[in-house]
Amino acid sequence: MSQSSAFFYGFFYEKSMVMNITEDSVRTYLTEAKGKKVAIIGDVMIDRYFWGKVTRVSPEAPVPVVDIEDETMHLGGAANVGFNLFSLGLTPILCGVIGNDNTGRRMIELCENAGIMPDALIVDTQRPTTVKTRVIGNNQQITRLDRESREKISIDIMEEIIRRISQHSDISAIIFEDYNKGVIAPELIHRVHEYASQHSIPVFVDPKKSFFFDYQGVYCFKPNRKEAQDALGFALDSAEAVEKAGKELLLRLQCENVLITLGEAGMRLFEKNGRVSSVATRARHVADVSGAGDTVIATLTAMVTGGASIQEAAAIANYAAGVVCEEPGIVSITPSQLVQAIIRMSDQ
Repeated sequence: MSQSSAFFYGFFYEKSMVMNITEDSVRTYLTEAKGKKVAIIGDVMIDRYFWGKVTRVSPEAPVPVVDIEDETMHLGGAANVGFNLFSLGLTPILCGVIGNDNTGRRMIELCENAGIMPDALIVDTQRPTTVKTRVIGNNQQITRLDRESREKISIDIMEEIIRRISQHSDISAIIFEDYNKGVIAPELIHRVHEYASQHSIPVFVDPKKSFFFDYQGVYCFKPNRKEAQDALGFALDSAEAVEKAGKELLLRLQCENVLITLGEAGMRLFEKNGRVSSVATRARHVADVSGAGDTVIATLTAMVTGGASIQEAAAIANYAAGVVCEEPGIVSITPSQLVQAIIRMSDQ
């Protein structure tokens, strides 16, 4: 039997992941990861919210009139991954594209205020800064307005991203964060992976359907259920289908690990050594799932950077996702919240 065949057929299963995750171990990993640089490459955006009340219908059209009471702006997309990393004590290097506009300048301000290094954000005069504007009335989303370009970035900008990453000789990990807005392309994936391989830097991927199978040989590939089934062409509607998907992704990507997030069904981790593990959900009360995927990839990367095994990192990332799902809106995870979640679960 060939090595690849043995790899494919040699799986063994752990129907639930029973990890001895303790307060001390999490604190150790956070301490070891503190200050380490992680490059996030992908689609940065601003999430803008108008909050208000609806008390009447417009006389001009059958639509609600929202009396605005507040306006907030938050880092979104790849920038939210960076914010989660900073909240956990790491040093994020945000690599993306913004426009030469007021929103782009606001993006830089938000990054600087959040402790994120914006020196790898590149201004492209041919595209706007991506912004998603949500109008919330009586705590319900009324509409969403998107300003964006999904055009592929130029080769020159790709080269500039590589150049700016290479200016940092002490990067501990790289994250690809794809929101299908044009920054991620096969040429950039291959160039970054080549650079990471030369410098022994682990690469983590949060993909979209486009270029799904271009992430060859990465350390961890983290699709959600919809992304995996769209790319593979079959529904992940049973445990058997999820296991089939994980095995196929490992084989086709030749990567070290695949972590499929399954919403309320938790996560399933597939390792190259053949181990398959399930991770149960941890949220006590789900208020909002927005940004949970960003928290998972950030926490997963932070824990591995701090010395955790991929199984430990997945389990801890699951705790982190549970914390942010209990809060309304897009929030980041902090070390104290993460440690408290571990303590709370160990007491049950």
